Amino acid sequence: MTGFDAKASLLDYLQGARETLLWKLDGLGEYDIRRPLTPTGTNLLGLVKHQAGGELIYFCDLFGRPHGEQLPWLARGADPNAGMWAAPEETRDYITGLYRRVWKHADAAIAELPLDATAAVPWWGEGTEMTLGAILVHMTAETQRHAGHADIVRELVDGAVGLLEGSDNMSSHDPAWWRDYRDQVERAARAAAG
Repeated sequence: MTGFDAKASLLDYLQGARETLLWKLDGLGEYDIRRPLTPTGTNLLGLVKHQAGGELIYFCDLFGRPHGEQLPWLARGADPNAGMWAAPEETRDYITGLYRRVWKHADAAIAELPLDATAAVPWWGEGTEMTLGAILVHMTAETQRHAGHADIVRELVDGAVGLLEGSDNMSSHDPAWWRDYRDQVERAARAAAG
């Protein structure tokens, strides 16, 4: 029996969620990756941009790991939601390339530091110090959460669903079956509501 490697396991889950976020952009045009599909503006490319900034802050900036990336949307005085959507001049290639570079920066910092290394996280409350392990758990959960958002947003765009590329994790039924199923769920909701 082999020992459990918490860092490797968390990184594996984090990487899977990172790849899912990018996969959700595949095959879509510029409008569809950018358009807001919830009342709060959630959009596919914005989720990727948000995660790129988050990983740089949590894994690199907090632990004093220089990365050289410039993120103007995080500058003092910037629109507080600028990290959640892509401006027209912020291309898909720029944002996805940034996110891939961020993986390398973040993974290097994670590899170099022990899980019990600490960093202050001022926005979590004055004097809050967290370990790299706790931050790795937080960011893995956060990325998985946003991958779930991306799955729903993508389904709203064109009906495509799935957990990972090559493994959609869905029952294999035709569109007519899914329409009937959705109608059944709708009838049950209406009946329960009276």
